[in-house]
Amino acid sequence: MQKGMHIDTERCVRAVQSKDARFDGWFFTAVVTTGIYCRPSCPVVPPKPANMRFFPSAAACQQAGFRACKRCRPDTSPGSPEWNQRADLVARAMRLIADGVVDREGVPGLAARLGYSTRQVERQLLAELGAGPLALARAQRAQAARLLIETTPLPMADVAFAAGFASIRTFNDTVREVFALSPSDLRARAPRGNPGNTTGALTLRLPFRAPLNPDNLFGHLAATAVPGVEEWRDGAYRRTLRLPYGHGVVTLTPRPDHIACRLTLGDLRDLTVAISRCRRMLDLDADPVAIDDQLRTDPLLAPLVDKAPGRRVPRTVDEAEFAVRAVLGQQVSTAAARTHAARLVTAHGEPVDDPEGGLTHLFPSPEALASVDPESLAMPRTRRTTFTTLVRRLADGDIRLGPDSDWPQTRERLLSLPGFGPWTVDVIAMRALGDPDAFLPTDLGIRRAAQELGLPSTPAALTTRAAAWRPWRAYAVQYLWATDSHPINFLPV
Repeated sequence: MQKGMHIDTERCVRAVQSKDARFDGWFFTAVVTTGIYCRPSCPVVPPKPANMRFFPSAAACQQAGFRACKRCRPDTSPGSPEWNQRADLVARAMRLIADGVVDREGVPGLAARLGYSTRQVERQLLAELGAGPLALARAQRAQAARLLIETTPLPMADVAFAAGFASIRTFNDTVREVFALSPSDLRARAPRGNPGNTTGALTLRLPFRAPLNPDNLFGHLAATAVPGVEEWRDGAYRRTLRLPYGHGVVTLTPRPDHIACRLTLGDLRDLTVAISRCRRMLDLDADPVAIDDQLRTDPLLAPLVDKAPGRRVPRTVDEAEFAVRAVLGQQVSTAAARTHAARLVTAHGEPVDDPEGGLTHLFPSPEALASVDPESLAMPRTRRTTFTTLVRRLADGDIRLGPDSDWPQTRERLLSLPGFGPWTVDVIAMRALGDPDAFLPTDLGIRRAAQELGLPSTPAALTTRAAAWRPWRAYAVQYLWATDSHPINFLPV
């Protein structure tokens, strides 16, 4: 798969004719004779090639006048892997749109975060995606509206407000245009048996491209869970969420063909942001087939991939939180890092109510941690300096970690901090920034695994060998870590 796949007509036609679900989200198929658009794996009889048109986004289909298919629901496809594997302007813009920035700050706010003019951002998005930032945000609002319509009994006026629409009329017009049904008709067609409630609790499915190996993904999150903020309970990972309009609690359960997601939100306007951040944390928009095929070209890695394909990179819902936790975890065990973090949470975290009990706080914000007395930190003096410098720079905005981060620039700024070496910077790049090519050649677990497999075990030699794994070295790290018996590699019993 590659950038701009929708322009390869022959390849797109083959994907549609074979109903290949691996291509869902990479492109969309519009049918000129019916006026609808579908995902490649749509179960209906494929149209004639002459009647197919291919678009890079659902928003582009909608802007061209096509309606979403009622069978395959293309607007709920897994997101394009492009936005999580690239760090250019378009990819950063798409990550910010998914995080709700256009709805909250408008297109000027999006452009300001990216450091470009509004015209430059619009031009580049139109050129690559066939739709500008407003159309892309509108498509996201439409998807959020359908989710609320189908899974809650909320009055339609509340749905419109929660989904981000400025007026009831715009909400009604958009739903009719995108889905060819009125909001009431859409609710009437929804499956029964999911009562929802009006307090913000939602149950939904998070789709992904198969295969997905949940062991290291949920194992890592569970093994490093900070008490009060995260927990593993009854086969599910639960955590609190700091969101733009309030806080939330999410419960994520791995299933064979989806991730079951239960969200309790203080404000329903946070719905799309919460979903986007959970998808990002679980790396659900990855293309595991393309990644594993590349890693299999190394004969020493191939057996690891074949044994348990589909490993994802466990990421985060809060980039600043992860950076702080990376510093707390420097040169200490996983248990010690959890203990340090739990103390900070108890002393400086914001209390929250968990309807199911077990979770008590949001992880402290950089602003709250910047006021911590360094002498109260039970860690070596040099690490105290590292910690206090990081939280101060995060609180001041000198270092910004988020969907809009410029990866090379952020790496340079992190490396300039006292106590930040390549390991800390790369683990933040891998799990917070989402760089799929971040690599940890100095990591003890990686060096041990390399030696056991017959790979070079010195950092320089291993880095040279790993050049063949690019741009997926962060995924190679997951396969190498999995050779160890550490709890991060296994679903808790």
